[in-house]
Amino acid sequence: MRRAFSVLVLLSLFALPASAQTHLVIVSGLGGDEVHSQRFFDWATTMIEAASGRYGIADSNITFLAERVERDPELIDARSTKANVEAALQAVAGRAGADDKVMLLLLGHGSYQGEESRLSLPGPDMTPDDFARALAWFPTQSIVIVNTTSASGDFVSALSGERRTIVTATRSPFERNETVFGRFFVEAFSEDVADVDHDERLSVLEAFDYARQEVARHYESENRLLTEHAVLDDNGDGEGSSEPGIDSADGSLASQFVFDLNRGAAAGVAVDDPELSALYTQQRLAQDSLASLRARRDELETATYDSELERLLLRLAQIAREIRERGGGGEL
Repeated sequence: MRRAFSVLVLLSLFALPASAQTHLVIVSGLGGDEVHSQRFFDWATTMIEAASGRYGIADSNITFLAERVERDPELIDARSTKANVEAALQAVAGRAGADDKVMLLLLGHGSYQGEESRLSLPGPDMTPDDFARALAWFPTQSIVIVNTTSASGDFVSALSGERRTIVTATRSPFERNETVFGRFFVEAFSEDVADVDHDERLSVLEAFDYARQEVARHYESENRLLTEHAVLDDNGDGEGSSEPGIDSADGSLASQFVFDLNRGAAAGVAVDDPELSALYTQQRLAQDSLASLRARRDELETATYDSELERLLLRLAQIAREIRERGGGGEL
């Protein structure tokens, strides 16, 4: 019976939706002063450049709301008011496919007032309950919410749920000092620093781990007490983990929410060769299968898992070789 189940699981690895898309919504709130306003804007634009250039997310799937539209009218879609944030999320929900992935990145300052956390925005602030209502518009999509602000810990319990990964820069609403988690989380996507398994994909779990570790190094280098402790929840229990992992209570889902390196753009190669384009598609699907296999490790017999792992790794190596032979980039 166990063996039959394993076979069914392995067959399901290849039933992945090929047309699923990734959507990115960035909300940059009040800066409080020009230094912070510029800092949050820089983090946001760096993330947008990485999403578009490194990972090939379509510009039409990227939404950017900021404190002042006049800072860059061509890049900023609207001011980051509560009404505009809700409207933007509703618009994304309206065009997102059932199997699409959505990341919501919150940058700025947070606070804890009246026994609830808040994201500081121009006009009325937004609370975890406000975001919970908006997330109800995404009943089937995989969602990642990353709140990089201070006092953000309450967002975990309020937003936790099925198919959701919640990341907060602090473990509780009482860590109210300014945070630097956002800087390093964005850095994980914009630089070649966080892909620990070297599969040329970046998972949310890898980005979280990198940012958490760099935050600790940052405080240590400045000889300061660590006042922010990031957590991640992706099992729906409303409890964040400070050290999530594939085999831990939290981390498995985050490891499967991945951003594929846009290899053609990264290597300076125009992917106008149909056969090369097909190879990239095969590579992506094989990588999806590998990620799914690793996530199901505990469900499989050891011999079955090892055999399928070897097969997928050999397949990826073969595809990478064929890509190089056709002049493409992205060697694994």
